[in-house]
Amino acid sequence: MTARTRYFVVASLLVLGVGLGTGLVAYYVGFPAGAFTQAGGPEELQMVPRDATVIAYADVRDVMTSELRQKLHKALPVPADGQRELEEKTGINIETDIDRVVACLNPDPQNTNMPAAGMVLARGRFNETKIEALMREHGAQVEEYRGKRVIVNTSAPAHSFAAAFIEPGLVSLGSTKLVRAAIDLHQSGDNPQAGLQSVTGNEEVMTLVRSLDSGNLWAVGRFDALQSQHRLPQELASRLPAISWVAVSGHVNGGLRGVLRAEARDEEAANNLRDVVRGFLALGKLQTSGRPEVQMMMQSLELSGTGKTVALSFAVPAEIFDIVSSMSGRTIAPKKPEIQ
Repeated sequence: MTARTRYFVVASLLVLGVGLGTGLVAYYVGFPAGAFTQAGGPEELQMVPRDATVIAYADVRDVMTSELRQKLHKALPVPADGQRELEEKTGINIETDIDRVVACLNPDPQNTNMPAAGMVLARGRFNETKIEALMREHGAQVEEYRGKRVIVNTSAPAHSFAAAFIEPGLVSLGSTKLVRAAIDLHQSGDNPQAGLQSVTGNEEVMTLVRSLDSGNLWAVGRFDALQSQHRLPQELASRLPAISWVAVSGHVNGGLRGVLRAEARDEEAANNLRDVVRGFLALGKLQTSGRPEVQMMMQSLELSGTGKTVALSFAVPAEIFDIVSSMSGRTIAPKKPEIQ
């Protein structure tokens, strides 16, 4: 399996949310029955290590069948190379086999130049025999770990990729180290003395998750970890106030609405961030004065938040996507030659 596919799997939330062809996430409708833990969030969080710096969730079934996704898929077709390669190498079809996913990233604090290790916990309907056979055809080997069959692809030792069926209908894909950690947490639960702790014991993270878990597509990330993986231009980074965490959630149906939330280091940093956002909003509204369809969206942006929290809510009406769809079918007529 190539590095491109590994990172596609790890970032599957973005691909799934994704298949929308936008960087916007989310969805304020309920989780499927039985998906909650008492601590908040989907039960798969119990198998995510405590030190995860980015966590994301998607109710794949709802997103893939949403009216918005269908519109954007027709208007802005996105190459499905990653999905196709994943199915060829593992036998997993994202659109038909998966109901929901939880994904996480765990950067190596000792080596920030290396891509973060990642894992996806996918719940759905899987043909375990077919998946194992396909992965073995592509060089994977099967190892026994605590009574589970772990299918490991070691073609790139620095990025060892594994898959394991933790329980019927639940597959873990990603970094071999994280897949084994998920098995440990599933079998033993939190055991700090043994070095086993899930993210559900990280109250700072779970407070944010609980604020989002009415959505069916959301993400929470530590800002410094996100910045180290996707380096911001120095000019932009130097102007941003100190941010600790960022989170995004929303609602997808015919249109899209949601909220982007940032937790600043202190109240002064939060006030500075609000000033920066106000400036961008004012500039954006000025530059879209001649475009009513975009103005509609800009007018929906609302800045809020108290204390260290800064929140920006947004709404993209269905009409915007109808316009995008109609524009995608247009062709530019050749310029007529001038008559001398």
